[in-house]
Amino acid sequence: MPASSRSSSELYTALVERVKTARNIAIVLVIALAVYLLPGGGRAADTFAALLYIGFGVGFGYLALQLYREHRVTIYSLGDRYRALFYGGLALGMFAITARERMWQTGTGELVWFVLVAVVLYAFLSVYRRWRAY
Repeated sequence: MPASSRSSSELYTALVERVKTARNIAIVLVIALAVYLLPGGGRAADTFAALLYIGFGVGFGYLALQLYREHRVTIYSLGDRYRALFYGGLALGMFAITARERMWQTGTGELVWFVLVAVVLYAFLSVYRRWRAY
């Protein structure tokens, strides 16, 4: 569509969107400059990052709650043994994720980490096969 056939409201909307984008980029640059130049900016950035991690953690927790509520009957239909295997695999998986950095500092720790991951995969595969059996 040629520029002459555009209505004035379309041109105004396009201009406003460009100005909004430029404004947002300028805000991000000013915040980045403040963190870089002001004393204590690094501490403020660390605090903001910690709050962001907490928000992501709460979000993942809420997602897990929703998934549990949606699949509660399926989880209970696995039986006690496979449900315990599922929850144990989740717990061991979370442990392996959080302990990876420290465990990989030694060769033995790295080997143990891979064994833990293999056990988690075996547990999930067993639960998956049981779930698909019905």
